[in-house]
Amino acid sequence: MKKQTTIRWGMIGCGNVTERKSGPAFVQVEGSSLNLVTARREEQAKDYCERHDIPEYTTDATELINHPDIDAIYVATPPDSHREYALMAAKAGKPCVVEKPMALSTAECDDMIAAFEKANVPLFVAYYRRSLPRFRTVSDWIAQGKIGKVRHIHWTYHRAPNPNDIAGEANWRVNPSQAGGGYFVDLASHGLNLFQQWFGDITLAHGIASNQQGYYEAEDAVSASFAFESGVLGSGYWNFAAATREDRVEIIGSEGKIVCSVFGEEDFVLEGLESLTSLQENPDPVQYFHVENMVKHLKGQKTHPSLAKSARNTTWAMEKILSK
Repeated sequence: MKKQTTIRWGMIGCGNVTERKSGPAFVQVEGSSLNLVTARREEQAKDYCERHDIPEYTTDATELINHPDIDAIYVATPPDSHREYALMAAKAGKPCVVEKPMALSTAECDDMIAAFEKANVPLFVAYYRRSLPRFRTVSDWIAQGKIGKVRHIHWTYHRAPNPNDIAGEANWRVNPSQAGGGYFVDLASHGLNLFQQWFGDITLAHGIASNQQGYYEAEDAVSASFAFESGVLGSGYWNFAAATREDRVEIIGSEGKIVCSVFGEEDFVLEGLESLTSLQENPDPVQYFHVENMVKHLKGQKTHPSLAKSARNTTWAMEKILSK
Protein backbone atom coordinates (compact mmCIF):
# COMPACT_ATOMS: atom_id res chain seq x y z
CA MET A 1 0.00 0.00 0.00
CA LYS A 2 2.87 2.39 0.70
CA LYS A 3 3.94 2.21 -2.95
CA GLN A 4 0.42 2.93 -4.23
CA THR A 5 0.31 6.39 -5.85
CA THR A 6 -3.48 6.70 -5.57
CA ILE A 7 -5.68 4.92 -3.03
CA ARG A 8 -8.69 3.65 -4.99
CA TRP A 9 -11.78 3.56 -2.77
CA GLY A 10 -14.98 1.58 -3.06
CA MET A 11 -17.97 3.02 -1.19
CA ILE A 12 -20.82 0.94 0.23
CA GLY A 13 -23.96 3.07 0.59
CA CYS A 14 -24.63 6.47 -0.90
CA GLY A 15 -26.97 8.15 1.57
CA ASN A 16 -27.05 11.70 2.90
CA VAL A 17 -23.69 11.63 4.69
CA THR A 18 -21.92 10.87 1.40
CA GLU A 19 -23.45 13.73 -0.56
CA ARG A 20 -21.42 16.59 0.90
CA LYS A 21 -19.63 15.45 4.06
CA SER A 22 -17.61 12.49 2.81
CA GLY A 23 -18.05 11.41 -0.82
CA PRO A 24 -16.51 14.52 -2.40
CA ALA A 25 -13.53 14.30 -0.03
CA PHE A 26 -12.54 10.89 -1.41
CA VAL A 27 -12.42 12.52 -4.85
CA GLN A 28 -10.74 15.82 -3.93
CA VAL A 29 -7.94 14.64 -1.63
CA GLU A 30 -4.61 14.25 -3.41
CA GLY A 31 -3.68 10.59 -3.77
CA SER A 32 -7.29 9.43 -3.41
CA SER A 33 -10.00 8.42 -5.86
CA LEU A 34 -13.54 7.09 -5.52
CA ASN A 35 -13.82 4.42 -8.21
CA LEU A 36 -16.80 2.24 -7.34
CA VAL A 37 -20.08 2.75 -5.45
CA THR A 38 -22.76 0.31 -4.37
CA ALA A 39 -26.33 0.70 -3.15
CA ARG A 40 -29.16 -1.78 -2.77
CA ARG A 41 -31.23 0.08 -5.35
CA GLU A 42 -29.57 0.29 -8.75
CA GLU A 43 -31.22 3.61 -9.60
CA GLN A 44 -29.78 5.20 -6.46
CA ALA A 45 -26.23 4.02 -7.21
CA LYS A 46 -26.49 5.06 -10.85
CA ASP A 47 -27.84 8.50 -9.95
CA TYR A 48 -25.05 9.06 -7.39
CA CYS A 49 -22.36 8.14 -9.91
CA GLU A 50 -23.81 10.41 -12.58
CA ARG A 51 -24.04 13.40 -10.24
CA HIS A 52 -20.59 12.92 -8.68
CA ASP A 53 -18.75 11.67 -11.78
CA ILE A 54 -17.90 8.26 -10.30
CA PRO A 55 -16.86 5.78 -13.02
CA GLU A 56 -18.63 2.60 -11.89
CA TYR A 57 -21.42 1.26 -9.67
CA THR A 58 -22.81 -2.10 -8.60
CA THR A 59 -25.59 -3.43 -6.38
CA ASP A 60 -23.36 -6.19 -5.01
CA ALA A 61 -21.26 -5.24 -1.97
CA THR A 62 -19.30 -8.49 -2.22
CA GLU A 63 -18.27 -7.63 -5.77
CA LEU A 64 -17.15 -4.16 -4.65
CA ILE A 65 -15.11 -5.42 -1.70
CA ASN A 66 -13.34 -8.08 -3.75
CA HIS A 67 -12.86 -5.96 -6.87
CA PRO A 68 -9.17 -6.19 -7.94
CA ASP A 69 -8.99 -2.45 -8.73
CA ILE A 70 -10.27 -1.34 -5.30
CA ASP A 71 -7.65 -0.82 -2.60
CA ALA A 72 -9.76 0.29 0.40
CA ILE A 73 -13.39 0.22 1.51
CA TYR A 74 -15.64 2.96 2.89
CA VAL A 75 -18.78 1.70 4.68
CA ALA A 76 -21.39 4.49 4.68
CA THR A 77 -24.38 2.49 5.87
CA PRO A 78 -26.33 2.47 9.17
CA PRO A 79 -24.47 0.83 12.08
CA ASP A 80 -26.33 -2.49 11.92
CA SER A 81 -24.33 -3.49 8.82
CA HIS A 82 -20.92 -2.10 9.81
CA ARG A 83 -19.68 -5.35 11.32
CA GLU A 84 -20.76 -7.46 8.34
CA TYR A 85 -19.10 -5.30 5.71
CA ALA A 86 -16.00 -4.63 7.80
CA LEU A 87 -15.41 -8.35 8.34
CA MET A 88 -15.74 -8.90 4.58
CA ALA A 89 -13.13 -6.19 3.97
CA ALA A 90 -10.77 -7.73 6.52
CA LYS A 91 -11.17 -11.16 4.89
CA ALA A 92 -10.25 -9.53 1.57
CA GLY A 93 -7.19 -7.98 3.23
CA LYS A 94 -8.30 -4.43 2.53
CA PRO A 95 -8.21 -1.35 4.80
CA CYS A 96 -11.64 -0.08 5.75
CA VAL A 97 -13.35 2.95 7.24
CA VAL A 98 -16.83 2.70 8.76
CA GLU A 99 -19.13 5.58 9.62
CA LYS A 100 -19.80 6.31 13.26
CA PRO A 101 -20.72 4.87 15.65
CA MET A 102 -18.42 1.97 14.94
CA ALA A 103 -21.02 -0.79 15.47
CA LEU A 104 -24.15 -1.72 17.40
CA SER A 105 -22.25 -2.96 20.46
CA THR A 106 -18.85 -3.31 22.08
CA ALA A 107 -18.95 -7.02 21.27
CA GLU A 108 -19.30 -6.23 17.56
CA CYS A 109 -16.44 -3.73 17.83
CA ASP A 110 -14.26 -6.45 19.36
CA ASP A 111 -15.04 -8.82 16.47
CA MET A 112 -14.04 -6.14 13.98
CA ILE A 113 -10.81 -5.23 15.78
CA ALA A 114 -9.75 -8.88 16.00
CA ALA A 115 -10.39 -9.44 12.29
CA PHE A 116 -8.34 -6.43 11.20
CA GLU A 117 -5.50 -7.28 13.56
CA LYS A 118 -5.42 -10.76 12.01
CA ALA A 119 -5.45 -9.27 8.50
CA ASN A 120 -2.78 -6.72 9.50
CA VAL A 121 -4.62 -3.83 7.81
CA PRO A 122 -6.09 -0.73 9.50
CA LEU A 123 -9.72 -0.13 10.46
CA PHE A 124 -10.66 3.55 10.65
CA VAL A 125 -13.85 5.10 12.03
CA ALA A 126 -15.29 8.36 10.72
CA TYR A 127 -14.94 10.44 13.86
CA TYR A 128 -13.67 13.18 11.59
CA ARG A 129 -13.62 15.93 14.22
CA ARG A 130 -10.32 14.48 15.43
CA SER A 131 -8.80 15.71 12.15
CA LEU A 132 -10.32 19.20 12.09
CA PRO A 133 -7.99 22.17 12.83
CA ARG A 134 -10.91 23.82 14.67
CA PHE A 135 -10.63 21.27 17.46
CA ARG A 136 -6.85 21.02 17.34
CA THR A 137 -6.84 24.58 18.70
CA VAL A 138 -8.52 23.32 21.87
CA SER A 139 -5.95 20.54 22.16
CA ASP A 140 -3.16 23.10 21.81
CA TRP A 141 -4.63 25.40 24.47
CA ILE A 142 -4.90 22.47 26.88
CA ALA A 143 -1.39 21.17 26.11
CA GLN A 144 0.05 24.67 26.54
CA GLY A 145 -1.48 24.92 30.01
CA LYS A 146 -3.50 28.01 29.19
CA ILE A 147 -6.22 27.04 31.69
CA GLY A 148 -3.89 25.30 34.10
CA LYS A 149 -4.67 21.69 34.98
CA VAL A 150 -7.96 20.48 33.53
CA ARG A 151 -10.44 19.39 36.19
CA HIS A 152 -13.78 18.84 34.46
CA ILE A 153 -15.59 18.96 31.14
CA HIS A 154 -19.34 19.46 30.78
CA TRP A 155 -21.44 19.29 27.61
CA THR A 156 -24.94 20.73 27.34
CA TYR A 157 -26.82 19.74 24.21
CA HIS A 158 -30.52 20.12 23.56
CA ARG A 159 -32.73 20.83 20.59
CA ALA A 160 -36.35 20.76 19.45
CA PRO A 161 -38.00 17.51 18.28
CA ASN A 162 -37.51 16.47 14.67
CA PRO A 163 -40.74 17.24 12.75
CA ASN A 164 -40.38 13.98 10.83
CA ASP A 165 -40.39 12.05 14.11
CA ILE A 166 -43.50 13.93 15.24
CA ALA A 167 -45.13 12.94 11.95
CA GLY A 168 -44.25 9.29 12.57
CA GLU A 169 -41.98 8.91 9.53
CA ALA A 170 -39.50 6.04 9.42
CA ASN A 171 -36.04 7.07 10.69
CA TRP A 172 -33.22 4.57 11.17
CA ARG A 173 -31.40 6.96 13.52
CA VAL A 174 -34.01 6.37 16.24
CA ASN A 175 -34.39 2.66 15.56
CA PRO A 176 -32.18 0.87 18.11
CA SER A 177 -31.98 -2.30 16.00
CA GLN A 178 -30.38 -0.27 13.18
CA ALA A 179 -28.56 2.48 15.06
CA GLY A 180 -27.79 0.97 18.47
CA GLY A 181 -29.87 3.68 20.15
CA GLY A 182 -31.30 7.06 19.21
CA TYR A 183 -29.97 10.56 18.61
CA PHE A 184 -27.73 10.25 21.68
CA VAL A 185 -25.81 7.42 20.03
CA ASP A 186 -25.83 9.16 16.66
CA LEU A 187 -24.74 12.62 17.85
CA ALA A 188 -23.24 12.41 21.34
CA SER A 189 -20.75 9.86 20.04
CA HIS A 190 -19.03 12.67 18.12
CA GLY A 191 -18.39 14.68 21.27
CA LEU A 192 -17.47 11.80 23.57
CA ASN A 193 -14.93 10.54 21.04
CA LEU A 194 -13.47 14.03 20.65
CA PHE A 195 -13.15 14.37 24.45
CA GLN A 196 -11.22 11.08 24.48
CA GLN A 197 -8.72 12.63 22.08
CA TRP A 198 -8.18 15.47 24.57
CA PHE A 199 -8.19 13.51 27.86
CA GLY A 200 -7.66 9.82 27.06
CA ASP A 201 -10.02 6.87 27.09
CA ILE A 202 -13.17 6.91 29.22
CA THR A 203 -12.64 4.51 32.12
CA LEU A 204 -15.93 4.94 34.01
CA ALA A 205 -19.39 5.98 32.82
CA HIS A 206 -22.87 6.09 34.33
CA GLY A 207 -26.11 7.53 33.06
CA ILE A 208 -29.86 7.85 33.14
CA ALA A 209 -31.80 7.57 29.89
CA SER A 210 -35.46 8.26 29.29
CA ASN A 211 -38.01 8.56 26.51
CA GLN A 212 -39.96 11.76 27.25
CA GLN A 213 -41.67 12.30 23.89
CA GLY A 214 -42.90 8.84 22.99
CA TYR A 215 -42.39 9.46 19.28
CA TYR A 216 -40.05 6.48 18.85
CA GLU A 217 -38.56 3.55 20.75
CA ALA A 218 -35.11 4.97 21.49
CA GLU A 219 -34.08 7.31 24.30
CA ASP A 220 -34.59 11.06 23.74
CA ALA A 221 -33.19 12.38 27.04
CA VAL A 222 -29.88 11.36 28.65
CA SER A 223 -27.89 12.57 31.64
CA ALA A 224 -24.42 11.17 32.32
CA SER A 225 -21.21 11.36 34.33
CA PHE A 226 -17.90 9.86 33.25
CA ALA A 227 -14.17 9.81 33.98
CA PHE A 228 -11.12 9.78 31.71
CA GLU A 229 -7.83 7.94 32.17
CA SER A 230 -6.09 11.31 32.67
CA GLY A 231 -8.13 11.93 35.83
CA VAL A 232 -10.40 14.55 34.23
CA LEU A 233 -14.06 14.13 35.18
CA GLY A 234 -16.94 14.77 32.82
CA SER A 235 -20.69 15.26 32.73
CA GLY A 236 -23.35 16.05 30.19
CA TYR A 237 -26.98 16.07 29.27
CA TRP A 238 -28.62 15.64 25.91
CA ASN A 239 -32.30 16.28 25.25
CA PHE A 240 -34.08 16.02 21.92
CA ALA A 241 -37.44 17.37 23.12
CA ALA A 242 -36.51 20.90 24.20
CA ALA A 243 -37.87 24.25 23.03
CA THR A 244 -34.54 25.61 21.77
CA ARG A 245 -31.14 24.46 20.56
CA GLU A 246 -27.96 24.76 22.61
CA ASP A 247 -24.55 23.15 22.11
CA ARG A 248 -22.08 24.30 24.78
CA VAL A 249 -18.95 22.60 26.07
CA GLU A 250 -17.12 24.02 29.11
CA ILE A 251 -13.64 22.75 29.94
CA ILE A 252 -12.85 23.82 33.50
CA GLY A 253 -9.22 24.19 34.56
CA SER A 254 -7.36 25.26 37.67
CA GLU A 255 -6.56 28.60 36.01
CA GLY A 256 -9.52 29.25 33.71
CA LYS A 257 -11.88 27.63 31.23
CA ILE A 258 -12.48 27.01 27.52
CA VAL A 259 -15.95 27.36 26.01
CA CYS A 260 -16.61 25.67 22.68
CA SER A 261 -19.18 23.52 20.90
CA VAL A 262 -19.21 20.20 19.09
CA PHE A 263 -21.52 20.99 16.17
CA GLY A 264 -21.65 24.80 16.14
CA GLU A 265 -19.69 27.25 13.99
CA GLU A 266 -19.15 30.00 16.57
CA ASP A 267 -15.85 31.21 18.06
CA PHE A 268 -14.09 29.13 20.70
CA VAL A 269 -13.27 31.22 23.77
CA LEU A 270 -10.46 30.86 26.30
CA GLU A 271 -10.76 32.62 29.65
CA GLY A 272 -7.63 31.84 31.60
CA LEU A 273 -4.09 33.04 32.12
CA GLU A 274 -4.80 35.00 28.93
CA SER A 275 -8.00 35.68 27.00
CA LEU A 276 -8.20 34.30 23.47
CA THR A 277 -10.77 33.55 20.80
CA SER A 278 -10.39 31.23 17.86
CA LEU A 279 -12.56 30.86 14.78
CA GLN A 280 -11.48 28.35 12.18
CA GLU A 281 -13.99 27.44 9.52
CA ASN A 282 -14.47 23.79 8.70
CA PRO A 283 -13.39 22.57 5.26
CA ASP A 284 -15.94 21.77 2.59
CA PRO A 285 -16.33 18.81 2.44
CA VAL A 286 -16.05 18.54 6.21
CA GLN A 287 -14.38 15.11 6.09
CA TYR A 288 -11.56 16.38 3.86
CA PHE A 289 -8.79 16.23 6.49
CA HIS A 290 -10.14 12.92 7.82
CA VAL A 291 -9.79 11.38 4.34
CA GLU A 292 -6.43 13.07 3.79
CA ASN A 293 -5.13 11.58 7.03
CA MET A 294 -6.32 8.12 6.00
CA VAL A 295 -4.45 8.39 2.72
CA LYS A 296 -1.31 9.50 4.56
CA HIS A 297 -1.71 6.60 7.01
CA LEU A 298 -2.06 4.08 4.18
CA LYS A 299 1.06 5.52 2.53
CA GLY A 300 3.00 5.23 5.79
CA GLN A 301 3.33 8.99 6.30
CA LYS A 302 1.45 9.37 9.62
CA THR A 303 -0.92 7.62 12.03
CA HIS A 304 -4.59 8.46 11.66
CA PRO A 305 -6.16 9.90 14.84
CA SER A 306 -9.38 7.83 14.59
CA LEU A 307 -8.64 4.14 14.63
CA ALA A 308 -10.90 1.35 15.80
CA LYS A 309 -9.74 1.03 19.41
CA SER A 310 -10.63 4.61 20.34
CA ALA A 311 -14.00 4.23 18.58
CA ARG A 312 -14.60 1.03 20.53
CA ASN A 313 -14.10 2.96 23.76
CA THR A 314 -16.79 5.43 22.67
CA THR A 315 -19.28 2.61 22.04
CA TRP A 316 -18.40 1.05 25.40
CA ALA A 317 -18.98 4.35 27.22
CA MET A 318 -22.36 4.88 25.52
CA GLU A 319 -23.44 1.35 26.47
CA LYS A 320 -22.59 2.12 30.11
CA ILE A 321 -24.44 5.46 30.00
CA LEU A 322 -27.52 3.80 28.49
CA SER A 323 -27.15 0.93 30.99
CA LYS A 324 -26.96 -1.72 28.27
